[in-house]
Amino acid sequence: MAKNVVKQIKLNVQAGKATPAPPVGTILGPAGINLQEFCTKYNDATREKMGDIIPVLITIYDDRSFDFELKTPPTASLLMKAAGITKASNKGANNVVATITKEDVKAIAETKMPDLNAYDLESAMKIVAGTARNMGIAIKGLTDAELAEQAKEAKEAEAQAAKLEADLEAMEESAKAMAEGASVEVETTAQSDKEETEE
Repeated sequence: MAKNVVKQIKLNVQAGKATPAPPVGTILGPAGINLQEFCTKYNDATREKMGDIIPVLITIYDDRSFDFELKTPPTASLLMKAAGITKASNKGANNVVATITKEDVKAIAETKMPDLNAYDLESAMKIVAGTARNMGIAIKGLTDAELAEQAKEAKEAEAQAAKLEADLEAMEESAKAMAEGASVEVETTAQSDKEETEE
């Protein structure tokens, strides 16, 4: 007789390091499965990938038994590992925090292929490169021209901003001088009108 699926839970757990303590215990405890059994099976299945975050999809049945399916590590996690960083840029492509090679991108794309919405390796590489860019990770050879263009644009924008500021200052000075001059002119006009009335 087929078992009924009660629920499916997706978790991101460090390979080989699952324990019944939080967050694993907090999420799986209410599901009523044997936490120690899950942790032992997960750790055995991921021991060779120590250091990676391995997402796992756990299917829980009505008799409290379970199955699980390992997914590929998150793209961001693989990129940070390849780049040797622990934190991505908080300004995205505008702040490059690390550089990786095209080979790194290819290797990550090959790893992620089963879980990516891509038909071929080239498409997968584009997805990985896009994620890298958003994280502030440059790709040697692939984004060099793009980065140079960005730097040029940033420099131009900076120069434009400085010019605008200088223009504004000049306009303010000019407006100030005009305001002072205009009040004198108004007085003169008022006087001449008065003189005309007296005549």
